[in-house]
Amino acid sequence: MKKSLLQQFEDHLRSQNLRLTDQRKLIVNSFARKKGHVSAEDLYRHIHKTTPSIGAATVYRTLKLLADAGLASGKNFGDGYVRFECCLQRSAHHDHLICTRCGKIVEFSNSTIEKLQETVARDHGFLITDHSLDIYGVCQDCSVKQ
Repeated sequence: MKKSLLQQFEDHLRSQNLRLTDQRKLIVNSFARKKGHVSAEDLYRHIHKTTPSIGAATVYRTLKLLADAGLASGKNFGDGYVRFECCLQRSAHHDHLICTRCGKIVEFSNSTIEKLQETVARDHGFLITDHSLDIYGVCQDCSVKQ
């Protein structure tokens, strides 16, 4: 049986001699319910609506602990904000379309692009160990608003 994000986080905290506080539980559970990429700021605003006693620093530190545990990954899409994605919910490798107007992020997978990247790397004597493809542009909703 697979352990939940919270259970795995608790295991990590225990290995670091840290406690799973009620605040951390709330933050991890809120993060687990989010889909896609979420910034610490967005998660904080969401949590603050119902639990104003949790500070922004606690949200930031908890997301960092999740990332340190390998349970979340952070990525900057060029706008100065790191957005986190739950590694347990993430599908196989995927790439991103990022709207430069509204910040919308669309995840996609395309086997043709993956094969082309492998061919390009091989043609240049590279063995791919990791990669990411981020395509920046204007989403359909924003282009209609022009």
